[in-house]
Amino acid sequence: MTLNKAIRFYETGAPEVMKYEDIDVGEPAAGQVRLRHEAVGLNYADTYFRNGTYQIPLPNGMGVEAAGVVESVGQGVTNVQVGDRVTYTGFLNTLGAYSTARLIAADVLIKLPEGISCETAAAMTMRGLTSAYLMRRIYPFKAGDTILLHAAAGGVGLIVSQWAKLLGLTVIGTTSSEEKAAIARAHGCDHVINYSHENVAERVRELTDGIGVNVVFDSVGKDTFMASLDSLKRRGLLVCVGTASGPIAEFNPVLLAMKGSLYITRPALADYIADPAEKQELANELFDHVLNGRIKIEINQRYELKDAVQAHRDLEARRTTGSSIFVI
Repeated sequence: MTLNKAIRFYETGAPEVMKYEDIDVGEPAAGQVRLRHEAVGLNYADTYFRNGTYQIPLPNGMGVEAAGVVESVGQGVTNVQVGDRVTYTGFLNTLGAYSTARLIAADVLIKLPEGISCETAAAMTMRGLTSAYLMRRIYPFKAGDTILLHAAAGGVGLIVSQWAKLLGLTVIGTTSSEEKAAIARAHGCDHVINYSHENVAERVRELTDGIGVNVVFDSVGKDTFMASLDSLKRRGLLVCVGTASGPIAEFNPVLLAMKGSLYITRPALADYIADPAEKQELANELFDHVLNGRIKIEINQRYELKDAVQAHRDLEARRTTGSSIFVI
């Protein structure tokens, strides 16, 4: 009998609250499958569950994204069968991905096409679907538009940069180091601003002849909020997609009028993949780009599941680039 393992946590806090434990997976109930993981995604959002930013009942599992092979199916499951290679991502409905195997609702699973490995899938399902809705649902982009992309060398950043170039956009990225800047440029950034020693908004104005950008994608939050607003053109859109530096402080919406009748949105992936048909449409477009080499998925960090504490330390210290996964 295979001994299964999982990461669980009993209190919120620093990475050390995560425990590597034996688990009993059991058999799938109606509507469920038992899934043997081959790779598990490591996402910055995982730290929000762990540190209490996202409040959930405890004890609980960790992680919302993984890929693997269906081992058994429960009653009524028709969308997948034993032996299928699948991937998934979500929120509370998929929590518990940091595990060697698990039970999971069949309706969250996405079948993997031939040519996309489980490792690649675990590295791109959340990031790729996030990039897909950012590029295809948030704003009516047209060739020649300009975007500002914070954390341009991160997992989402690298995919968004490549996708943006397919749409004919000009991409201005921000990074914290020259090493990360080189990675961002290699994946489509036309200009890179090193926010460690450059004023982001001033540099954006220089690069856009004083006009500003159509859209800012900001996954950093508190530290970049004002610079993001000041980088937008009149009636531009700020898309707040994360809070890596902390939550944005409360502000008076009159600020948006004062800075050019700006728009702001805080989308969540769950609301763009809630409809199965839309989720499949976004996934199909993502898979097509990856299979045909138009978008490359960079797995720059690989960890064993037992090293989850170190993985979270690296993630929060911004020592990672591209995508990170746990290899099972």
